[in-house]
Amino acid sequence: MTFTVARGAVKRGELAKRSGCNIETIRYYEKIGLLAEPDRTDSGHRLYTPEDQARLGFILRGRELGFSIDELRSLLSLVDSGDYTCGEILALTQQHLTSVREKIADLRKLEGTLTAVAGECAGGQAPDCPIIEALQSE
Repeated sequence: MTFTVARGAVKRGELAKRSGCNIETIRYYEKIGLLAEPDRTDSGHRLYTPEDQARLGFILRGRELGFSIDELRSLLSLVDSGDYTCGEILALTQQHLTSVREKIADLRKLEGTLTAVAGECAGGQAPDCPIIEALQSE
């Protein structure tokens, strides 16, 4: 197969280096369809276009912000369709923000519980430990 190499195209290793992610992460995103399988050279090397690189950046940034794979799939689907509104993107983002706030509330409860349990422990040499007791209780 003969094709024209896109200007700025890079191999997977270089893409991983530039993006700061693992090669396996790129493979995974291809496998699950977030990244399209790129063109290959005659020798079989994958070549990622600047558009592929930008898409990976979008995915990685979305993951940093805590978006799930399904949430990213929804966002990318809207972007790929080219037929989306800022309101649709805002709605998905607000749903994610609600989830983040729920997780923060759960973490605050967890912090309170752990603080209370740790406060009951003298940290001495005795084998009786209120932390172990708390972990063993239902």
